[in-house]
Amino acid sequence: MTDQLAIALAQLNPRVGDLEGNADLVRQAREQAALAGADLLMTSELMIVGYPPEDLVLRTSFLDAVEKTVYALAAETADGGPAILLGAPWRTTDPAPLKGGKARLSHNSVLLLDGGEVAGVRHKVDLPNYGVFDEVRVFVPGEMPEPLEFRGVKLGVPICEDVWTPEITRHLANRGAEILLVLNGSPFESGKTQTRFDLMQARIRETGLPLVYLNQFGGQDELVFDGASFVLNADGEMTLQMPSWQECVDVSQWAKGPQGWVCAPGEKTPQPDELAGIWSAMVVGLEDYVQKNHFPGVVLGMSGGIDSAVSAAVAVDALGADKVHCVMMPSRFTGDESLGDAKQCADALGVRYDSIAIKPAVESYEAMLVDQFADTDADTTEENIQARIRGVTLMALSNKFGDMVLTTGNKSEMSVGYATLYGDMCGGFSVLKDVYKTVVFDLARWRNAHVPVGRLDAPGGEVIPVNIIDKPPTAELRENQTDQDNLPPYEALDDMLICLVEDELPFDEIVARGHSAEDVRRIEHLLNIAEYKRRQAPPGVKIGGRNFGRDRRYPITNRFRDARRD
Repeated sequence: MTDQLAIALAQLNPRVGDLEGNADLVRQAREQAALAGADLLMTSELMIVGYPPEDLVLRTSFLDAVEKTVYALAAETADGGPAILLGAPWRTTDPAPLKGGKARLSHNSVLLLDGGEVAGVRHKVDLPNYGVFDEVRVFVPGEMPEPLEFRGVKLGVPICEDVWTPEITRHLANRGAEILLVLNGSPFESGKTQTRFDLMQARIRETGLPLVYLNQFGGQDELVFDGASFVLNADGEMTLQMPSWQECVDVSQWAKGPQGWVCAPGEKTPQPDELAGIWSAMVVGLEDYVQKNHFPGVVLGMSGGIDSAVSAAVAVDALGADKVHCVMMPSRFTGDESLGDAKQCADALGVRYDSIAIKPAVESYEAMLVDQFADTDADTTEENIQARIRGVTLMALSNKFGDMVLTTGNKSEMSVGYATLYGDMCGGFSVLKDVYKTVVFDLARWRNAHVPVGRLDAPGGEVIPVNIIDKPPTAELRENQTDQDNLPPYEALDDMLICLVEDELPFDEIVARGHSAEDVRRIEHLLNIAEYKRRQAPPGVKIGGRNFGRDRRYPITNRFRDARRD
C-alpha cells in the first residue's frame, strides 16, 4: 500500500466517434503524465467516444470498435507507465431489453486500464434525462458501485450526474473509498461554474473525502464544454484549478497522512467572468464545429448592424481573419451609415470584405411576381424576398467555395419570429442563437475592451465600431425601419422572454414585474407561433439553461396560451 500518489488530470477535447483520434489524445496525455512521474492518468466521461455520443452507442458495430480500441490502449499499459482511468461505453453480458425486444447494450462506464489489461470497470448509476441529456434512452444504469482498488488505494469513481445528489458518494464513502475521482461531461452554462463548485463542496462535507472534478473541454454540435477542472481537499480547500477553455494536462500530488489523503497545492488559474465566459463559449463552439466538420472557413452577411458585427468578431477569434469572409448585400433601403459601419468593422477585424448589390435580383422578383401581386399593397412579403435573396447569395458562395454560412440572428429575434425563414435564418451554425439582444450589446462592449484569453492573434482595440453599438437596430428592409417599430424596447422584451423561456413564469407574475398585460400577451403569442421557424433553424452554441431545441421543446401545433383572457 502506497502513501504517495501522483494523479494526472487530462482535460482533453475529444471528437465524437473518432475512436482512434481520441485514443491518440489519451496516449499523448499519458506520455506527458509519464514524464511528470504520474501513477494514474484520469480522463473525462466517455472520453474514448466523445460526449455525448447519442445513438451511436446503440450500434453494435460501434461498440465492437470501442472494445477493440480500448483493449489496444489497455495493452499499452503493460509498459509500466501510468495506468488510465478511461471513460467509455461498455457492454453488459446480459443486456436489459427495451419495449419491443430491442436491447440496450451498454453502460456509461469508467475503466481502469493497468498492467496491460482492463483491470476494473464501474458504471454510472444516475443517468440524466432532462434538458440536453437523454442518457436513459441509450444506456443501462449501473448498480451502486464499489470503490476501485489501485496501488492499494480505494478510489471512488462516480461519473458526472452521480455526484449531483448525495446517495452515491455516501455509499462509496461507506464502502471505504479514500479519494473521489469524478469523470465529467458537463456542458457550459452561464453561471454553472459556481454551481459545480458548490455541489462538490456539499459532497465533501457529507463524505469527508477529497475530490477531483475533471471535466471535458471543447465543442460538440450545440454543446460546448469549458473544462475548468479542479481538486478539493477534504476540508473543502481548493488546491488546484485548471484553466477554462483550453486543453491541458496537470498533475496532482497526493500524500496520505493521519487524516487521510491530501492533495498538495498546485496552480490555481483564475476563472473568467460572465461575459468572458460567454464569449469563449461562442468562440470554442464555432471553432470546433467548423474544424471538426472540415469546413475551410465561414461566410456571413455583414449588414452594419450589431449582430453581424459580433458574429464576425467571434468568427475571427475562433478561426482567424483569413478564414472569415464578410459580404455586404445592400438594397435600395441600405443607408450610407450601414455601408460605412460594415466596412469599418471588417477593416478592424482584418477580414475579406465584398459588396454584392441585391437590387437587380429584387427587381427581377418584382417583375416576375407583378401579375400575381397586382392590386395588393407592399408588406412583409417584399421585405422577406430581400432577406431570402441574401440567403441565396450566401449559400451560392458557400456552395462554390466550401465556406459554411454563419447566421447572425440572436435569441430575442428567434423567440418572437423576427427572422426570415430561408433568408437570414439560412446557414449552418449560429453563435448568437442562445444570446439575448441586450447581452449582444454587452458582449460588443466587452470585446472592444478585451482580447479573449488564449487568442493571442486576435485583433485588439475597437473591433466593433461604437456607432454600431449606439445606433438603433434596424433590418433596413423598408424606409426608416427600426426594430422598435413593432417590438417593445429590448430591455423590456428580453425581460419578458427570460420570464417566458428561461423561468416559465405565469402571465400574472410577468405583468407584476411592470409589463403591460397587452405586451405580455402579444410576446407570448409571438413566441408560440414562431416554433415552426425555430425547428428549421441551424444549430447554435448553448449558453443558458433553456436553449431552443435541446432544452426547450414545445409543440408546433399548440393552442394553449397562459395569457389568454377570453
